[in-house]
Formats: sequence, structure tokens, C-alpha cells
Amino acid sequence: MGRFSFPFIAMRRRPLSPINQRRWRNFKANRRGYWSLWIFGILFVLSLFAEFIANDKPLVVTYKGGIYFPVLVSYPETAFGGDFETEADYRDPFVRDLIRDEGGTMIWPLVEYSYRTINLNLPVPAPAPPSAENWLGTDDQGRDVTARLIYGFRISVLFGLVLTVLSSVIGVAAGAMQGYFGGWTDLLFQRFIEIWTSIPTLYLLIIIAAVIEPNFWILLGIMLLFSWVSLVGVVRAEFLRARNFEYVNAARAMGLSNTKIMFRHLLPNAMVATLTFMPFILNSSITTLTSLDFLGFGLPPGSPSLGELLAQGKSNLQAPWLGLTGFFSIAVMLSLLIFVGEAVRDAFDPRKVLQ
Repeated sequence: MGRFSFPFIAMRRRPLSPINQRRWRNFKANRRGYWSLWIFGILFVLSLFAEFIANDKPLVVTYKGGIYFPVLVSYPETAFGGDFETEADYRDPFVRDLIRDEGGTMIWPLVEYSYRTINLNLPVPAPAPPSAENWLGTDDQGRDVTARLIYGFRISVLFGLVLTVLSSVIGVAAGAMQGYFGGWTDLLFQRFIEIWTSIPTLYLLIIIAAVIEPNFWILLGIMLLFSWVSLVGVVRAEFLRARNFEYVNAARAMGLSNTKIMFRHLLPNAMVATLTFMPFILNSSITTLTSLDFLGFGLPPGSPSLGELLAQGKSNLQAPWLGLTGFFSIAVMLSLLIFVGEAVRDAFDPRKVLQ
């Protein structure tokens, strides 16, 4: 086979640098953190497809030779021989009979409930205990706990990830400016951070919640106003330590701009500490959202939330499955993140060398 017959065959995956190879080996050596990353990743990826796992709409419907995908497209009841132009309620026995009478079939998700679906056929008053139909029981409004757990896990992790990334970007930029320029810039910025961090975040959220109804993005914006400070001290210390190193002075002598020196030469060293702290910041972000939902100042009522599930467990002590489900789901999720954070810390620890 000629060298230039298939160019993509000649391409080679760029190997990791020796230092990154050592970091990867250290990460894998922490078996608890390594497997926690796999477990958390699988759970998160599955939760991204929550609509295909837990939904009150079928995945596929066959009717009169046609194939419909209600989980993706909204169909009116008239499409299946009904009388109303509104979206078909596939849990309604009338709609099921319409489809079945024409020889149609419905393929349902693993859990036949969405996070907002109310089970109107409970054999006992809500909250109902776990059963074959509702694996983890229902809450005090008759909604399936399994479905709400899946959707709540997804929104909690997405909130934490977005907040962590945005906080890291702002915090790294602020810490880099402080550490690199020093002097009055560092002094004034430090005094501003001291004043800024003294503002009680919870009180501010309570005041805002009394004026407007908070949602995902409003909560994210408010938490972002305060969470970026967590990385400033670490990045500032790295830049203060390295700004007078010989290679930095050489770069200045060669005429490189401050921006290029900061982000091309100093930032890679500061990113080691940043990446080490990011799993713990993610953990803190999820905990904050859960706490706000538990206190009633978080996501709008009816939203799938782990904190709201804990609040229901507190209000319904006669239904222990609510509190136990919320407790164990949050405990497992946060434990996995802590284990991953410990493995990342070991990976970037220059003193840790495998024997």
C-alpha cells in the first residue's frame, strides 16, 4: 500500500507527553476514583436521555400502517381517531383502545411516567409506597419518584457543570490579573473580594425570590456572582510565584505582550491547581442547588429536584421511601464526585510517583 494512498491511515494519534502519561497512571492507580468516574459518567450520560427512559409518552406508535414517535413529536388525538385537536394522552384508556382497535402497538419507555405525570390510579392515597408500577413509590402529589429522581439528577449535574465552568473561567482570569500585575491591582482586588464575599448569598436569594420567581438561569446567574471567588486565591498564588521566573523575564525581553505571557506561559502552570479543585467546586455547586430547593428558594415549583424530594421526605415522615431515596441518591452522587476529585488530586501531585 502506497504511503499516500490513504492519508488518514498515515495519521498517528499524538502521544501524551511524559508528564501527562504519569498523571494518567496516577489517576488510574486510584482505583476508587477511576471507577467512580466511570460510574458517574455512565449515570450522567443515561440521564441526558431521560425522556427515552422515563416518559408518559410511548417511544414508538404504529397505527394504520404509519409509524409515529410521540417522544419526539407532538401528535393530536385526532391522528389516532380521537375527537380533540389537543395532544393525545397516551395513558388514557380511550386513546389506548383507539390504537389497539386498529391493530396498532405502543412501545413504552422503561418507566411509563414523566417527572410531572400524576398517577390517578393509585390503590392507596398518595404518597404511595413502592410497587411494580412505581418502583420507588410516589410523592405526596402522586408523581413517580423514579422519574423525578432521573430528571432531578440530570438538572442538578448540568447546573453544577455549567456553574463550575463559568466560575472557573472568571476566577482564573481574575486570579491571573491579580497575581501577574501585583501592586495596587492586587491590593484593590483583594479588598474588593473581601467585601464581596461578606455579602450573605442566602439572604440575597430570599430577597430576589420574593420579587421574581427564580428559574434555572436566574439561580445560575446569582450563584455565579459569588462562586467565581473560590479559585482566585489559588490562581493568584501561582501567578505571584511564577511572574518573576527567568523564562517570564526572557519572554518580556523578547517583546511578548502581557496577555501572551499570562495565557501562554503562566496559565498552564496555574491550570494544574484549577483542575484539581474543579471536582470539589462541582460538588459544592450541586450541594448549593439542593439546599436551595430544600428550603424552597430554588427551582420553580414542580421542577424535578433532589432538594424538593428531600423536603417531601421531611414533610411526609410516614413515607420513608421519599427521604431514603433523596438521601441515598445525593450521598452516592456526591461521594462519587469526591472520589473523582481525590483521584485528580493524586494525578496532579508532583510528589506522588508510582513504585
